[in-house]
Amino acid sequence: MRVAFLCPAVLGLVSCGHYADFTLPPLPATQPVPVALIEQPQPVLTPGAAGEWDSSEVLNPSVVFHDGQFWNFYSGFDGKIWSTGAATSSDGNTWIRRGRVLAPDPGAWDRGYIAANGSALWRNNEFLCWYQAGEHDGVMRIGLARSPDGLHFRKEPHPVLDVGPYMSWDERAVADPYVIEAGGWLYLYYLGQDRAVPPHQRIGVARSRDGVSWEKLRSNPIVDMSAPGSGGMDESGAGEPAVFVWRGHYWMLITGRDAHEHRTLAALWSNDGVRWTRQAGKFAGGQPWDQTVLCDPAVMVDGDRVRVWFGGGDRPRPDEGLHGRIGAGTLQ
Repeated sequence: MRVAFLCPAVLGLVSCGHYADFTLPPLPATQPVPVALIEQPQPVLTPGAAGEWDSSEVLNPSVVFHDGQFWNFYSGFDGKIWSTGAATSSDGNTWIRRGRVLAPDPGAWDRGYIAANGSALWRNNEFLCWYQAGEHDGVMRIGLARSPDGLHFRKEPHPVLDVGPYMSWDERAVADPYVIEAGGWLYLYYLGQDRAVPPHQRIGVARSRDGVSWEKLRSNPIVDMSAPGSGGMDESGAGEPAVFVWRGHYWMLITGRDAHEHRTLAALWSNDGVRWTRQAGKFAGGQPWDQTVLCDPAVMVDGDRVRVWFGGGDRPRPDEGLHGRIGAGTLQ
C-alpha cells in the first residue's frame, strides 16, 4: 500500500495520517563503554569486470546470515544506473557474486537511475529487501521486494515509504533504509531530505507490523546534522544509519559528509531507539582505498563483537566516482 501525504500544509504535520508517537522497547538506562572500529586492510568485494552491471563501483552492503551462509545484497554501479546484486559467502569475507537481483523498471514508479541502497532481512520464510529508488531530480522513495531464494525478487507495486508533506524535513527524499525487528514491530531508520539549497539530510524512524504499511514517528527527525559551516563531520548531511542492539543498548552507526565530501562514521547510543547520544570522535578510513570515504555501514552482532561491512572510496564525490569498494571490520 502506498503511503500518501495529502494533508494541506496549513493543518500541520501532526494532523496528517501515518504518524504516531512511539519508542522501541526500553533498555537499561546506563552509560555504555565507547566502541572502536577495527577494519581489515583490504576490501572484501571490488567492482566486477568491464561490461558487468557492477563494473564501476560497489557500495552499500546489507548482510544477512541464512541457511548456513552469509548473503550480501549490495549496490553496484555500471556508470549509468545503480542496481542491487547478491553475493554469498561462508565466512563473510570471501564473496561469490550471484548476479543482479533488483534494477530500475521502465514504466514503474522506480524507473529512474537507482534501485539500490537496500536493507535486507530473512523473515517469514523469505528475504525482504527495502530499497531506495528515485529520479534524476533527486526525489527518492523506499520500496520493498520479496524473494524465497535471494535471487528472484518480486517488487511491491508502489513505494512503501513515501516522502513527507510540503515543507517537511523529508519532503524531497526518504532513502538509506535500515530495518530491524524488536518487540513484534519492524523499525525502519532512514535519511530524509528537505527542499533547502543545499538540502539538509537527517535521520528519522518509522514502524510497521508487516513491512508494507509504515507510520513515521511524529517527532522526527531523531538525528540532526551539524550546522552548516561548523566544520562538523556531518555538516553536509547525516545518513546511512545502521541500528543494532549490543551490550544492553541500541547503537547506531551513521555516515557523515563534511563540507569537502569526505565521509566518516559516527557511533550513537540510545535506551529507547528514539533519543540518541553521540559518542565522541569519529571513525575514518585507515587504508589508501578508503582514506577519503568511509560510509554505508551494515552490522551483525556476533557474541561480544559486532561485524561491520561498509563502503569505502578514495575520491571525495557526493554520489558516484568514489572508486567504491566494500570492506569489513569489527566493533569492539
